[in-house]
Amino acid sequence: MHTITRLSADDFPGNVRSLAGLLADVVAGGSSLGFLSPFDQDAAAAWWHTQQPAVSDGSLTVWAAHGPGGVTGTVSLALERKPNGRHRAEIVKLMVHRDARGQGLARALLTTAEQAAARTGATLLLLDTATGSAADHLYRTAGWTRYGIVPDYATNPDGTLEHCSFYYKQLT
Repeated sequence: MHTITRLSADDFPGNVRSLAGLLADVVAGGSSLGFLSPFDQDAAAAWWHTQQPAVSDGSLTVWAAHGPGGVTGTVSLALERKPNGRHRAEIVKLMVHRDARGQGLARALLTTAEQAAARTGATLLLLDTATGSAADHLYRTAGWTRYGIVPDYATNPDGTLEHCSFYYKQLT
C-alpha cells in the first residue's frame, strides 16, 4: 500500500534525501530523466535542492508516494508562468522505484497530478518521455495524445541517443 502526499514548501527539504534515493535508483535502472551515468544519490540530492525555490513559490508541486520502505514514487506539476500560458501545465519527473513497479503506482501518481492541475484551472497538460518506454505506454493508455516523436532527442544514462515522444491532454 502506498500513500501519496503533496510535499509543502516546509515538508520538501526533509524529503530531499528520500527523493534523491528514488531518482538515483530510476537513473540506475536506465531512465535518464535528464541525467547521465554515473549519477549517485549526492548528485540527485543536489538537483532536488535546486527545485526548492519553485516549490516555495508554488510554480512546482511535488507529490511523494510512501510505502513500507520509504519513498517509492514521485510526480511533479510545473505551472506555466507566462501570462498567455496560464491555462497549461507540465507533468515532470514521474518516477517509480524499480522495486515498486507493476502495482499501478505510476498511474495513481499521474492521476493525482492531473486532478491537481484541473483544480488550478489548467485545461492543457504537456509532457515528454522516451519513445517505447513503459511511461510511453502508460500515457497512451491514460488518455494522452502523442503529437510527435523527435528522433535522437536525448540520451539515456549510458549516453545512447533515444527518440522522445511528446504528449498533451486536454482537461475538461
